[in-house]
Amino acid sequence: MTTARDSRRREPRPLNRRQLLRATAADALGVAFAHRLFLAQAGQAHGAEAKKQEMLNRFPRMVRDLSRKNNKRISLQMSGQETELDRTVIEEIGDPLVHLIRNSIDHGIEAESDRARANKDLNGTIWLSSFNEGNKVFIEVRDDGKGIDAEKIVAKAISRGLITEDDAAEMSHSQKLDLIFAPGLSTSETITDISGRGVGMDVVRTKVESLSGSVHIDSSPGEGTRVRIELPLTLAIVQALLVDIGGEEYAIPLASIDETLRIEQDQIQMIDKRPVYVLRGDILPLIDLREMLEFPDEEDEQPKADFVVVARVGNQRAGLQVNSLIGQQEIVIKNLGELLLNVKYLSGATILGDGTVALILDAAQIIN
Repeated sequence: MTTARDSRRREPRPLNRRQLLRATAADALGVAFAHRLFLAQAGQAHGAEAKKQEMLNRFPRMVRDLSRKNNKRISLQMSGQETELDRTVIEEIGDPLVHLIRNSIDHGIEAESDRARANKDLNGTIWLSSFNEGNKVFIEVRDDGKGIDAEKIVAKAISRGLITEDDAAEMSHSQKLDLIFAPGLSTSETITDISGRGVGMDVVRTKVESLSGSVHIDSSPGEGTRVRIELPLTLAIVQALLVDIGGEEYAIPLASIDETLRIEQDQIQMIDKRPVYVLRGDILPLIDLREMLEFPDEEDEQPKADFVVVARVGNQRAGLQVNSLIGQQEIVIKNLGELLLNVKYLSGATILGDGTVALILDAAQIIN
């Protein structure tokens, strides 16, 4: 005989948000996954090449149109069109390159009168080049314009309260230039519709780092500017750290991780009502991933998180609190599909060796 108690026991519990995400990801990844991957590989190479050519073809016309609008004579020299690029990189890197080229046109290359006074060729040049080196791809945007005054960047950063004069005194030339990636920092006196339109170089760095890459700038007044972007050859397969959060497995790409720690609860301090940990003299903000991922209180049967994954995004670091560290593993990243495209804090999903799905955490979104 079935009792009311038995019926209640058998009644399925509604899926919570994370379970729904995991189920949707499993559906997106699991249906004939190996078969679709096999069929797609032949077409992907051709599709990626077509995408790359489509991206590259828009730059020469853009330079012609914008140089004419700015009353400047500027030529674009491109090399390395044969460089192998991951399809995801091709789809995502276009906007940062547009931003960099626009910056060169608007702020880098001088007016003809200024170039004449500097004994420069009246025709300015922008170089866009790329090359493979090992398992890396390098993309460079370089111009022969007026360059960047590092001291001007420092003065702007001090006025904005980003650094102190004492900080500036200890900075190298490259560290001063690196300040240009601070959010909203620009040395331009006026906002134009050519380059940033009020958006700083931080958008470039954020996008590149979301692709597990890095960006570096080198410049000297009067000699021009070079921005070098370094990216992994492929984004499909990465090394990741698997962690347990509230009894569920998540993956964090190793490229975002500095180190891992185990801490005691009494070592956690509070500053402005936010938890921090003092790591070798530096203040490390702590982020409880169970709270961020909205684990409900009724599921709080796991021990309090005492493992910390120290993640880095640019110059920012934070400690991501997890329940335990499972281990390092090579994973294949797949996107979450249209339905989950804008889900916060997640960059994709992967199928583990036992067939279960692990969601991949986006350290850049979490820290920022």
